Amino acid sequence: MEIATKLHHIEQKIETSARKFGRSPNSIQLLAVSKTKPASMVQHAYDAGQRHFGENYLQDALEKIEALPLEGIVWHFIGAIQSNKTRTISEKFDWVHGIERLKIARRLGEQRPAERGPLNLCIQLNSSGEESKSGISFEALPELAMQISQLPGVRLRGLMTLPAPAKELDQQRLPFRRLHQAMAQLNQQGLSLDTLSMGMSGDLEAAIAEGATLVRIGTDIFGARQ
Repeated sequence: MEIATKLHHIEQKIETSARKFGRSPNSIQLLAVSKTKPASMVQHAYDAGQRHFGENYLQDALEKIEALPLEGIVWHFIGAIQSNKTRTISEKFDWVHGIERLKIARRLGEQRPAERGPLNLCIQLNSSGEESKSGISFEALPELAMQISQLPGVRLRGLMTLPAPAKELDQQRLPFRRLHQAMAQLNQQGLSLDTLSMGMSGDLEAAIAEGATLVRIGTDIFGARQ
């Protein structure tokens, strides 16, 4: 199946889920996770109308960014960041999902080229409490969010999570609901967050039901990773 057809299927899925839960499909952004995939596949998706692409292997991503200086393309870095990678990420990407430490957020802001405007950030939460998963606890969130919101060079946009897999829709919805509630509480405290980066192929409907504004889909667009 062609990438354009796969994208169309995903967009239909998003629209169906959005309408089912009384939401506008336009309030949900599709992030095509293109990590490990060649630039030619990103080009095919771009030609089919996709603009937001997610990467988490820096060297692989930089080759694609270099090869595809396309108008309106938006690059998202997903995942943990080492201190020695902050400058390159800050210079080359538009969004970072997966902020867990103030030090990293501060470095990204300090190293952001002024002409590119603030770098959009999402704090990653460990919504399932698994020790093996990255992300901060809900208890640590308010302090970190307030600290990041004061930094120059970055703009805190919202929250991101990668919960433990669950089969039932109700079970899938729980961690996403916690994320949504956490964002609402931060906004009541004076922040203006607008992004919930949550939901992948297996739990897309649950994430949309709980307010996802950005869903991250890879395999269903580009095929299984090598």
